[in-house]
Amino acid sequence: MDERPAGRALSALERYRDGPPKHPRRYPDLHEHVLALARAGLLVVVDEPINKDTEMHPLVRWQYRGGIPEPERKAFLFTQPTDSKGRRFDISVLVAGLAANRDVYRLGFGKPLDEIGETWVKAIAEPIAPRLITHAPCQELVTTGTDLERDGGGLDGLPVPISTPGWDNAPYLSAGHFITKDPDTGVQNVGNYRGQIKAPRRLGMNPSVELRAGIFAHWEKCKARGEPLPCAVVVGCPPVISYASVQKMPAHLDEIAVAGALAGGSINVVRAKTVDLAVPAEAEIVIEGLINTEVLEPEAPFGESHGYVNLQEYNAFMEVTAITRRRHPILPSFISQVTPSESSVIRRVAMEPVYLHHLRAVLGIQGVKRVTMHEPLTSLYAVIALQCARSTPESEIWRALYGAASLHRFAGKWIIAVDEDIEPENADALLWAMSYRCQPQHDLKVVPHKDPGHGPRGPRDAGESAAVLINATLKGPYAPVALPKREFMEHAKAIWERLGLPPLTPQPPWHGYDLGHWPRELERQAEMAVRSEYFELGKHLANERRGDVAMNTPVERE
Repeated sequence: MDERPAGRALSALERYRDGPPKHPRRYPDLHEHVLALARAGLLVVVDEPINKDTEMHPLVRWQYRGGIPEPERKAFLFTQPTDSKGRRFDISVLVAGLAANRDVYRLGFGKPLDEIGETWVKAIAEPIAPRLITHAPCQELVTTGTDLERDGGGLDGLPVPISTPGWDNAPYLSAGHFITKDPDTGVQNVGNYRGQIKAPRRLGMNPSVELRAGIFAHWEKCKARGEPLPCAVVVGCPPVISYASVQKMPAHLDEIAVAGALAGGSINVVRAKTVDLAVPAEAEIVIEGLINTEVLEPEAPFGESHGYVNLQEYNAFMEVTAITRRRHPILPSFISQVTPSESSVIRRVAMEPVYLHHLRAVLGIQGVKRVTMHEPLTSLYAVIALQCARSTPESEIWRALYGAASLHRFAGKWIIAVDEDIEPENADALLWAMSYRCQPQHDLKVVPHKDPGHGPRGPRDAGESAAVLINATLKGPYAPVALPKREFMEHAKAIWERLGLPPLTPQPPWHGYDLGHWPRELERQAEMAVRSEYFELGKHLANERRGDVAMNTPVERE
């Protein structure tokens, strides 16, 4: 494995240097993104045979389950994928290439991290229509008809990895962007769904019925008409389109138009060869076909992002009518399943600012300073923390909790409001606030009738869920946090480093601080203590003896 584009790894990347684009655009395509990752030291190039069915995803999975901090995670490009039958593929596979960490996401998005939230909000409000062109890189090679049935001519020619070896029953597209069109309005929808490789000309699909995805509404309309649903599945495309495809948006929005707004200019699209749809012109691979609306067939098991294997169920399938591709395509595969993962980073970077905008700008709750969606194991949707200013009225805190619970029908099972001194990304800190800053009989509300959303359904109430709202903010002044004051911790840290002890990563809270109830007299006594004057203090305390109070009676001081 080479982590730098040097020697053999450099030659493996040469094929992706395409020269100036033939059509104007303000966004990088996937080839340019991969080269940018290499230049930034964010790409591991694996230029040796790797089995896509048994080795590829487990190898990349280790950077999420092996204790590697997010900033040190990287994208992986496999240039020689094989399968368990010894087949070799002429298409490279990119895993974790869009959001191995926030820096990878930032490169693909084309904006500094602190501008991403504002850009998302504006793009959803002001999409930019795509630009239709006639000759596109995604159609440099076109396979249709009986050519799809020759060895390697159809889906069997795509090195789609098995995501969860030992549980999944086939390779599944995990970064397949399904494009369909509302047969009534003509508005296209782009969504990311899994796609089971079933035959050279048959692709399974799961339309995420529980999320009420746009493709499912289109499928139902075509079913009522007695017609198949035309579909184009994009596998690899400019990163900004992928980011839009996985975002949850109103049904009337075309994700490609939102992607154009993210990029600051129109996305180039081209007409598909066999279905009446517009596809990204700079896509790597496009699978065209018709989704059957008359019958369903078994699909799955497949490891899902909620951390459990989704067992077999009846779902739709697509009969492939064409596969178009670039001459040197890259097939991306998301690392999903148990979080943290690539797919959770993609969703989190976009969804957190959307929640914050909803609470602050739409509902006008200015006291909310930050929204954090818990990522490890819980897949973002279950636990949401709202960080609020200390001056926020309690009525506004409750309004924020109810507002967060109602934004998405499937998100928010546990929603917790905390103060500014609580680090919402730290689950230990959340539990600390819940343990000592709230009285459950007063500070907990259960909101029934939540959609069960993404994940295993409970055995009762037809799987219906609920939202638990917890006000874990301070309700008045508290005594200080019981850690040494900042100046003492910083001085001790300098000694630690001088002694050559292991590098420290301070975990908040790492020093004590005042929470509003710290009398001047107690401050004076603490100052005496650090001057080693505690015996002198003892003399003063002896003068305050009383015989008219019970044990543990608080001493009232100003």
